[in-house]
Parts: sequence; C-alpha cells; structure tokens
Amino acid sequence: MEQHPIQGLMGTSMESIREMVDVNTVVGDPVQTQDGSTIIPISKVSFGFVAGGGEYAGGLPQPQPEELPFAGGAGAGVSVQPMGFLVCSASGVRMLSASCASPIERIVEMIPQALESLRTMEKDEEERKPGRPRVSAAYQEG
Repeated sequence: MEQHPIQGLMGTSMESIREMVDVNTVVGDPVQTQDGSTIIPISKVSFGFVAGGGEYAGGLPQPQPEELPFAGGAGAGVSVQPMGFLVCSASGVRMLSASCASPIERIVEMIPQALESLRTMEKDEEERKPGRPRVSAAYQEG
C-alpha cells in the first residue's frame, strides 16, 4: 500500500523537532569554575506542531479519487527560555534564578544564603575565643 503524502510530511516535521529539542537543551552542559564550583544551566523548552492537508478537485468535473492532487502543510514552533543556573560548590547546591523576580521573591530566595552566612559568622566567632568558657545564666524570681 502506498504511503499517503501527509504521513511523509508529518514524519519529516517530527524528525526535525526531535533534532532541535533534546535533553541538552533543557539541562545544559556543566561549566567548571576556578574555585571548583560547577554551574549547570537549566532552561524551559516548549514546542508545538500542526499539520494538515487534503485532496482537492481543483475544478475538475467528477474526478477519479486517484487523480485528486494533494495539498498540505505543516508548521512547528520551539521556545527556549532560560530558567536559572544550578550551582554546585563545596558549601552546597543552590539554584540561581535567571528570571526577573520581584523584590520579595528575591528576598525569599536569599534567606537560606543569609542564614548560612550567619551560622558561619557565629562559628567563626566561637573559634576565635578558645580559652573562654561558655557561660549561661538564668534568673528566676521566687
């Protein structure tokens, strides 16, 4: 049985989309920095596909089905949007957003980093005072 022209049209279009969109488009190649960190770009990929066609008589009086000409078309679109960067370092893993976030969203994203900085500062202060005993006191009225 002979293949219908729309099947070839759709097959070619889908193969082209498959070549454009692969896993390396969503999760990019890792980049090593001088301090030993690894940065991995992350993207959002969206795509759409449409194909159609038909056989048209083209003004012929009562044409035979095998004489009908085929007309068809296909279209596809791909959108790649950077989402952020995954940063893997000795201090941990964190996600840096690439989108323009509101100030409140940026503050929420920075909270874990700020807490880690405070813990590090507190630990450094404790290490600088080696001879001093830690004193705790409580007051209770009776």
